[in-house]
Amino acid sequence: MIDYPTLKIIWWLLVGVLLLGFAIMDGHDMGVGTLLPFVGKNDLERRVVINTIGPHWDGNQVWFITAGGAIFAAWPLVYATAFSGFYWAMLAVLWALFFRPVGFDYRSKIDHPTWRKTWDWGLFVGGAVPPLIFGVAFGNLLQGVPFQFDAQMVPSYSGSFWQLLNPFALLAGVVSSAMITMHGGTYLAHRTEGDIQARAIRGATGAAIVMVLAFIAAGFWLQSIAGYKITSPIDPGAMPDPLTKTVVREAGAWMANYARQPLLWLLPALGVGGALLTAMLLRARRTLCAFVTSALALLGVIGTAGASMFPFVMPSSSMPAASLTVWDSVSSHLTLGIMFWATVIFMPLIVLYTGWAYSVMRGKVTAAYIRENEHGAY
Repeated sequence: MIDYPTLKIIWWLLVGVLLLGFAIMDGHDMGVGTLLPFVGKNDLERRVVINTIGPHWDGNQVWFITAGGAIFAAWPLVYATAFSGFYWAMLAVLWALFFRPVGFDYRSKIDHPTWRKTWDWGLFVGGAVPPLIFGVAFGNLLQGVPFQFDAQMVPSYSGSFWQLLNPFALLAGVVSSAMITMHGGTYLAHRTEGDIQARAIRGATGAAIVMVLAFIAAGFWLQSIAGYKITSPIDPGAMPDPLTKTVVREAGAWMANYARQPLLWLLPALGVGGALLTAMLLRARRTLCAFVTSALALLGVIGTAGASMFPFVMPSSSMPAASLTVWDSVSSHLTLGIMFWATVIFMPLIVLYTGWAYSVMRGKVTAAYIRENEHGAY
């Protein structure tokens, strides 16, 4: 059986893979939803846009559910604490996501302009709000979350919802929102043609530029933010107990991993370079290559956040010693082992099925297709 310290690292990587899978797969659906009211100028064009993601958006939503389930099972303390501290933010995400299933299913049931336009904006909310909130949440993680544990390891949160909306967190929200919009616009450009494709390219290009500027600004700002550093010895094989370590806050501590491992600088470089390359490829109408580079940009941005914080997962600003890390917030050795082998078996099946589904649904969605499938299309 794989040893406990190795499994802790493996599950840190696997949770990252699931979050990346969610950003790439469900992210392009949300990006398309964000662009829907702007790239579709009439009902027919908006139906074209919706039908690029309609057949598979719910399957992509599984990445979100799986990531949440993995955090619950692998990092139970993180799950419990996050849902205490980010309770209203999580509810806002869920409320926004409610617009997606009903929007896709009911939008074309009634042929009335007001009805359809209302659901178009509902799909916009379902696509635009979650990435923004997730970015704000990551921005707060990098600053520390005001929580602590009592003697029974029950977490308590001393902040408020409005405290989450601080300047740095909002900048992180801009990075996340622009990143997902870029990715969705790139996918939309690949699946459409004509005026819709041209508008999608303009939207994705603009979002890529905003993402790069905001990402660079956040990187410079992060150097002045007090990060976290473990000063006591670490036993990677110890049973989870976050209160046994000593943690201090230091300005620039989030950059320490890059000083120790210079190769990690490839991650922010990939985030910036991938977005800029995506914009250039879109201008050249090489949309499939642009989608690949857009996914690499997502990898760079998400990887940068993970590499900066490691080994911290959820730092505490009010009780630094209670900060949750890769080493002390995980489940038991047995639980991580069982989950690992289940992942080894089922993850390839999910990837293969998803690849097959996209191969079946490949090709352009056109206005002619919508007219010919008036009652079968979304």
